[in-house]
Amino acid sequence: MKKALKISIGILLVSVSFFSNSQSIVTTKHNLSVSGTGSVKAVTESEICKFCHTPHMGSPAAPLWNRTISGASYTLYNSSTMNAIPGQPDGSSILCLSCHDGTIALGSIMSSVTPIAMTGTMQRGNLTTDLSNDHPISFVYNASLASTDGQLKTPPLSTIPLDNNSRVQCTSCHDSHKNLYTKFLRASNESSAFCFLCHDRTYWASSTHSSSTSTWNGTGTNPWGHMEFPYSNVSKNACENCHAPHNAQGKNRLLKSITEEGNCLDCHNGNVAASTKNLVNQFAKTYKHNVAGYINIHDPNESNSVTTQHVECVDCHNAHASNATTASAPNINGSMIGVKGINQSGVAITSANYEYEICYKCHAGNTWSPASATSRVISQNNVRLEFATTNPSGHPVAGARNISEITTNLISPNTASTVIYCTACHASDGASSPAGPHGSIYPQILKLQYLKNDGASSANGTTESASAYALCYSCHNRANIINNVSTFPEHKLHIVDQRTPCNTCHDPHGISSTQGTSANNSNLINFRSGVVTPAGTLLRFVDTGVRHGYCQLVCHGQTHAASMFY
Repeated sequence: MKKALKISIGILLVSVSFFSNSQSIVTTKHNLSVSGTGSVKAVTESEICKFCHTPHMGSPAAPLWNRTISGASYTLYNSSTMNAIPGQPDGSSILCLSCHDGTIALGSIMSSVTPIAMTGTMQRGNLTTDLSNDHPISFVYNASLASTDGQLKTPPLSTIPLDNNSRVQCTSCHDSHKNLYTKFLRASNESSAFCFLCHDRTYWASSTHSSSTSTWNGTGTNPWGHMEFPYSNVSKNACENCHAPHNAQGKNRLLKSITEEGNCLDCHNGNVAASTKNLVNQFAKTYKHNVAGYINIHDPNESNSVTTQHVECVDCHNAHASNATTASAPNINGSMIGVKGINQSGVAITSANYEYEICYKCHAGNTWSPASATSRVISQNNVRLEFATTNPSGHPVAGARNISEITTNLISPNTASTVIYCTACHASDGASSPAGPHGSIYPQILKLQYLKNDGASSANGTTESASAYALCYSCHNRANIINNVSTFPEHKLHIVDQRTPCNTCHDPHGISSTQGTSANNSNLINFRSGVVTPAGTLLRFVDTGVRHGYCQLVCHGQTHAASMFY
């Protein structure tokens, strides 16, 4: 009887191979017999099916299983963004794990007292009993889950079989008998087509990561080294540019790297993304958003107003959404689309409409928000308040200021009604650098030089030049300023003759209407304390009209009194 059975099985396998050799288990790694093509296989055993199945006394009976269930307790996948509820592996998954958790020898089968002698060691396929870094299994996937999650497709699902209890199992993704698409997947995952049979990511279709044909140039770390069978470019690798469905280093959300920025910078280092998007060079600069300084702090579900100090790439960029489209200030550019923010009213919003709304998540008065780099008469660390359009003065970030008197002080195409981005001033330095405030050689991540030496630490102050105040002069007309054609007719005296920097008198963000007035704080006037001191009890500027006003204070030993009009 046994001999006849062996002959029958042999005939069946030959028949399958004859009609479709590519679909036969014979040619896959799951052929663990001596004829197997993989590195892990039997030393002498020639039968193929017996490694998993037995014609009699199978356990459980339905698949005629020939292996003992390990009985291990598994550490399950967990994530703050997961709405499904995984349980201990059951159904077909527990059968797969009898080989893939490493607790039972591959050659140990129920129908034989003596284990089959094997050669080779399972590596990528050894999931261990820690499944916290693997795609979750043994959870119910139904219409309710899809609705709650919002980015899952509603079952029934094409090509993705659920078990009789509507659970996702290993066999939902893998067909152990066929390996037509690598990794025993049920369909091709080129461009993550297989992932998208279940997942339905907002923005993905229009994102750069879904369309980029960029390839790895072979230098440095292979960004797709975590993949057993990588595709040739970013678009084709799609989800797996960042995610690893099994044995992921970054367990939450199955990221390939445990450091958040590691999932971005192995492409954005000039070896895959264009050289103009080489961010590694920017983060090596002295002044930067220090993404390498934090780990495992950012969470996609954290409050829009960030309560725990950190910065990661994903605080400003949504990898599923980011694209190369451009907009006009203050509207969001494609590189920052799909990111949470805080609007000008202080209300949390799911997807920022304006660039400054993303900046407000960290720079709008949180307990750890960076204070002003300059000590001033009016102190403020909430830029949302500084940029309010109702303020006595401020740079036009949240909206146009429409102050006609400053028109002569602006370089075309800027006008009195121009609106600018935060990144008009805060951005990586260098003409060919990536857009955005990644890193700079200048303090406060300024894109151009802005010297602030006011004489307090140097007897000579700052010598005025086009380069000394390059940031200011990128919008404001230097010739008009130093020739007293601008709003203030004493600029030359102050910044050229007295070497007093712009920063001594002007607060570059603005002055909140909750702290200042149009009479005392127009034209960004908010004096630098320590350099500018009271004249008696008074320390103020008084605006008495266009090109008219006076100061009451002491600056560099010079007393300014109400009689000193301009």
